[in-house]
Amino acid sequence: MKKNLILFGTAALVAIAVSCNQNQTAAPAGETAPESVAAAGSIVYFNMDKVMEGYDMANDLNSVFETKTSGIQAEIDRRGKKLEKDAADFQNKVDKGLLTNSVAQAQYQKLQEQQQNYQQYAVNKQQEMAEEQQVMMNQIANAISEYVAEYNETKGYAMILATAGSILSTPVVTADPKLDITEDLLAGLNAAYIKTKENNKK
Repeated sequence: MKKNLILFGTAALVAIAVSCNQNQTAAPAGETAPESVAAAGSIVYFNMDKVMEGYDMANDLNSVFETKTSGIQAEIDRRGKKLEKDAADFQNKVDKGLLTNSVAQAQYQKLQEQQQNYQQYAVNKQQEMAEEQQVMMNQIANAISEYVAEYNETKGYAMILATAGSILSTPVVTADPKLDITEDLLAGLNAAYIKTKENNKK
C-alpha cells in the first residue's frame, strides 16, 4: 500500500498568513546555529514521505493491515474459484444431458444465488478494508499531529509545514536544508512510539 498521508491540507497551509519572525533567536557571537535544527521562531518543514517510511508505528500498522488484506484477498479468490468450478461442473452436466430441466433450473438458480453472495461478500470485505485503512491512517495522522504539537512546545517554531515528494502536492518548492527537521522529528516520533509500546506491555 502506498503510504500517502497529508497531515495538513495544502489549501489550509497556503491560507496561513506568515508573519516576520521578529522574535527569532540568533546564535551567540562566534557560534553557528546547529545545521540540523533551526532557531526558535523559524518556519520549518518536514518531509511526510520520509516520516511515513521511517515511522515505526506506520510500518507496524501497515504490516498488520497488509497481512489482513492478503488473507481476505486469498479468501475472495478461493470463493471465486469455487464458484467458477461449480458453474463449469453444472454446464458440463447440462451439455451431457445429465440433468432434467427441473433439476437444471434449480441448480442454475442456486448458482445465481452463490454468485450474488460472492459478489456481496467481496464488496463488503473491500469496504471493510477501506474503512480499516482510513482508521489506520487517522491513527498515524493523530499520533504525528500530537507529537508535532508537543515537539514544538520546546522548539518554539513559528510554523511547521508538512511537505511531500511531488511539487504539485507540497507548499514548499525549495527551502534551506537547515530548516528541514525531518530527521529530528522522526527520531522523536520513534522514541515516543517505543515508550508507548513499553507502557502498554505493563
